[in-house]
Amino acid sequence: ESWPEDVLSAALEDICLEKSYQEKCVLVLAHALQSYEEKAQNRKLKAVQCSSSLMPRYQLMVSSVLLTTLPLSFPEILNVYFKKKLEELNTMVDASDENDQLASHELFGRSNVSAWDSKMDIDSQETVISESCTLVKNIGKVVRDFRCLGFTSMTEDSYSSAIIWLLKSKVYELAGDDYRIPVLGSVNKWIQVVPLQFLHALLTYLGDSVDYDSGLSGLKSPLASRPSSFPGIGVPSEALLRWHMRLEYFAYETLQDLRIGKLFEIIVDYPESSPAIEDLKQCLEYTGQHSKLVDSFISSLRYRLLTAGASTNDILHQYVSTIKALRSIDPTGVFLEAVGEPIRDYLRGRKDTIKCIVTMLTDGSGGNTSGGNAGDNLLEELNRDAENQENADYDDHTNIDEKQAWLNSESWEPDPVEADPLKGSRSRRKIDILGLMVSIIGSKDQLVNEYRVMLAEKLLSKSDFDIDSDIRTLELLKIHFGESSMQKCEIMLNDLIDSKRTNSNIKTSLLNAPGTVAGQEEAEISHDVLDATIISSNFWPPIQ
Repeated sequence: ESWPEDVLSAALEDICLEKSYQEKCVLVLAHALQSYEEKAQNRKLKAVQCSSSLMPRYQLMVSSVLLTTLPLSFPEILNVYFKKKLEELNTMVDASDENDQLASHELFGRSNVSAWDSKMDIDSQETVISESCTLVKNIGKVVRDFRCLGFTSMTEDSYSSAIIWLLKSKVYELAGDDYRIPVLGSVNKWIQVVPLQFLHALLTYLGDSVDYDSGLSGLKSPLASRPSSFPGIGVPSEALLRWHMRLEYFAYETLQDLRIGKLFEIIVDYPESSPAIEDLKQCLEYTGQHSKLVDSFISSLRYRLLTAGASTNDILHQYVSTIKALRSIDPTGVFLEAVGEPIRDYLRGRKDTIKCIVTMLTDGSGGNTSGGNAGDNLLEELNRDAENQENADYDDHTNIDEKQAWLNSESWEPDPVEADPLKGSRSRRKIDILGLMVSIIGSKDQLVNEYRVMLAEKLLSKSDFDIDSDIRTLELLKIHFGESSMQKCEIMLNDLIDSKRTNSNIKTSLLNAPGTVAGQEEAEISHDVLDATIISSNFWPPIQ
């Protein structure tokens, strides 16, 4: 393991010194040949023009000989060297960040050419900065020596893969299994503090740090905006900008793959896992790999949820959470259509699906295991969502002047290619959770009939005529299904209200009745323990 430390730097230095000595000899020979060629030309003699090609031919031969005699494992050894060096650098940054958050931004601040070429006077308080500068300088020497030997491509591949490996490890470390904390901001900050600062220092040491405003300006689009400055770097060079975009894309893709792989667990914990959903949304906007999410999540659903061992109630709760989570990732609802179809197909094959849906809609705990007000049922939660969507829709389409309308039209985007052309984008954006639940059953009449049966059982089992929550639920159902569909249910509730009044009147009249014959009270049952429910049987389902 210590071979790169002990051997590589010294061996490279020896080889480069020998090569430098040989190049001087070749230059002397080339100069002598050039003098001979000039004399032969003056004498009008035939001479072979070889002096100009002598040095390039020598350098090509040296690189060829070294490349062909390298051991097969050398690229891997080189990769190990850069990994170890970058790990040391990351450890220094972490240590300095714990002591002083500002120190990490100044870690590579003295990375201009004069700073590397001259010996810097560093106080004892700047030990971390000194060590990091020395480390980057040693890495820079190794890279420069490899370039001298013609190993430019191999060297760049090695330290590039080492940086990518370190970035991937950092994303895994920050992401973990805690979905309640946003990760993307921390990853972006780390990219600017460690890899970009290192690359800026390395490119500056090697002389590759070309200013953005010079040299390469002809290669840039005239519409390209001037890049913003990075902490501790200022305005980045063209090479550093390319590195930043490359690292950022890889970080977004890595975090995206991590979150997609754990999307089932994230949706189970929703809405506590909203930060993870927001990170995933930003990653998908950056990478555009939405199809990967759809394919992976459908596979997870079929393997972990849509099985005989999962209860219908659990499947429905997961479906509702999936709708809410994917609605925040993709407001157009395109990917929800693709993901939701296997769940709906599976639920249609279960006999208790209708009963479980009605229970979720009307029961005080159904569909509200997390978030919301205690005792609220899923229907009340859906009603609040519908009101919020209506208010947002109203705000979007009222009191808009011509300027705002023009700005809105400029920000318009077409539907994704995966969108169903038979569905309009306007209707798709209003994702109706209750409508999706009803689509599982097939028609609202089946759901209303099942609700009627369950309501009858619930009302007849009551002993106190307390039906306030049932009245509230009925009013919400009337909003979604219409008053005519819920007319029989309304009559059933009115029967309970009338029965309560009738019982109260009878008991009051009995209390006010004249006294009975002595000894009769012991034989009679107290009327307080008796209640009667009078129903309009034509409007009730068949009951025992």
